[in-house]
Amino acid sequence: MTMTSPSPYTLAEIPRQVAALSADLRACYPVVADAVRRRASKQGWDGLLRVVVTGNGDSLHAALATEMAFHTFGGVACEPVSTLRLLEYGTPWERRTGVHTLVVGVSASGGNARVVDTLARAATQGAWTLAVTSTADSAVARAAEHALVLPLTGLLPCPGIRTFQASLLTLYMVAIEIGRARGHLGDREADDAGAELAAVADAVAATVDLVRHSCAQVAEQVAGSPMMLMLGSGPGYGSAQFTAAKLVEAAGVFAAAQDLEEWEHVEVLARPRDMPTVVFAPPGRTRQRALAVARQARTLGRTVIAVGEDGDSELAAAARTLLPVGGGVREEFSPLLAQVAAGYLAGEIASRLGRVPFSTNRP
Repeated sequence: MTMTSPSPYTLAEIPRQVAALSADLRACYPVVADAVRRRASKQGWDGLLRVVVTGNGDSLHAALATEMAFHTFGGVACEPVSTLRLLEYGTPWERRTGVHTLVVGVSASGGNARVVDTLARAATQGAWTLAVTSTADSAVARAAEHALVLPLTGLLPCPGIRTFQASLLTLYMVAIEIGRARGHLGDREADDAGAELAAVADAVAATVDLVRHSCAQVAEQVAGSPMMLMLGSGPGYGSAQFTAAKLVEAAGVFAAAQDLEEWEHVEVLARPRDMPTVVFAPPGRTRQRALAVARQARTLGRTVIAVGEDGDSELAAAARTLLPVGGGVREEFSPLLAQVAAGYLAGEIASRLGRVPFSTNRP
C-alpha cells in the first residue's frame, strides 16, 4: 500500500495572506525603496533605453501588470516576456551599440532554472541583469549582477499572494528609480510617485473590507462552472492572468485570461453561453472598452463579474456582480487592488468545491 503525505497547503492560509497585504505593503515599502535606490546608483540606470522583465507564472503576471509603470515612470520601453520566449527567441543586447538594456528576472522562490539561464544568457550578450526574489542566497540571486530580495517573513505554503504583491512593489520601485536616474522624473516627482505607491496600502485595506463578501456571493454562483474567463488590458491584463492562475492553483478550475479586444474576435463565440467572465475595469485608458465588453458579454448570456472601483454605478449595472475595490488609485497601481479580489475569489470557490490548493495532481 502506497502512503501519501498530507498536503502542506490549507484553504485557511489564502484569506490570511490576503488580509496581510496592506500591512505587508506598509512594512515592505521603505525597505524596498531604499534597496532599489542603492541598486540604481550602482548599476548605472541613467543609460537605460529598454527594460525586459521575465519570469514564469506569477512572476510573468507581475511583469505584465507593471509594464505600464515602466513607460509612465521610467520613460523606457518595457517588454514583459516569458523565460522560454526570451531564451529561444529573444534578440541579443549589446551595450556597445547604445541599446542599453536591463533584464529583470523575477522568481519569488529563487529556484526557477529558466530564470537562471535567462539571466546568464542576457549577461553574456551585454545586458545589465537584476534579480527579484524572496530568497537571498538562491540560484536566481546569484545569476544576476545585482539582486533585490523581497522582505517577507512568516511565509507558509500558499498560492502566491504575498509574494506577488512584493514582486509588484519591487518592480514599481525599479520603474520609478529608472525614471529618476534617467532624468525622466525629477527628484520631487520620483519621491511623490513613491509616496503615492506607499499610500495604496490604505486602498488595499479598504478593498479587503469591501470585496470579501462579494467574492463569497460570486463563488456561490459560479463554483460549479467547468471553466472561467478573465478579461483585461494594460495592467488589467496582468491582473486577469494572475486571477486565472489563482483559480487553477487553489480550486483546480480551468481558468484562462484574454485581452479585452481579443475576446470580441475569438472567445465571444465560445460556449457555454453562461460562462463566468470576469472583466477588470479600473479607471484608466481602457475602462470604457471594458464597460462595453461587460455589457456585450452579459447580452450574450455570460455570467459577468466586474472588478472595478467601488461606486462605479455604470460598471455595476453592466455586470451581474461588481467586485468593488478601493478608489483613488491610478491605473498603474490597480493590480495591487485586483489581487485582493483574486485571492478571495479563488479561496471561496475552492472552499465550495471542497478542494485544497495544488491538489489536482496529487493521488
